[in-house]
Amino acid sequence: MPVKGRWAAGIRPRNFTWVLRDRLAVSERPGGFAPNHRRVRRQEEIIWLRVQGFDRVISLLPSPHNLHAYDEGELAWAHYPLVVGADPRQVLEDCYRDVAESLAAGKRVLMHHEELGDRVMGVVAGFLVWSGRIPSAPQAVAAVEQMVGRQMGPAGRELVVAVVGPSPRSAG
Repeated sequence: MPVKGRWAAGIRPRNFTWVLRDRLAVSERPGGFAPNHRRVRRQEEIIWLRVQGFDRVISLLPSPHNLHAYDEGELAWAHYPLVVGADPRQVLEDCYRDVAESLAAGKRVLMHHEELGDRVMGVVAGFLVWSGRIPSAPQAVAAVEQMVGRQMGPAGRELVVAVVGPSPRSAG
């Protein structure tokens, strides 16, 4: 029996926010973060992502949790683990190249971590500077804070400058 009504469209991931309208968005991990994670909710949120035309999910989780669910939901994914205490520069460079290539190919991308907090905010702000969309780290931090509606803490700010540095830089 086919799913009908609003359930057929799934449910929007928590704290879903567009960074680049209709192209790049961020949210909390589909299904919720660790102690509150629910398999059914994850499935409903993956349905919503597909219905909304998302082509790719970028996971920043330090572990491979949920990646199998994207395969089951027929969503392409990439995993760029941000491990506390490890140097994030290579992971960020690889992630930024992936996002840039996906956007250039016309794909709609969702990036997530456990929650929509400093880590995702820092990565996406760094991407905005790295890609030349915003000229400096302080401007990118302010823009992302405004989009998300909260301040970015030191952990996020460190990620912004890990690859792009504190001064203006464009993608090379």
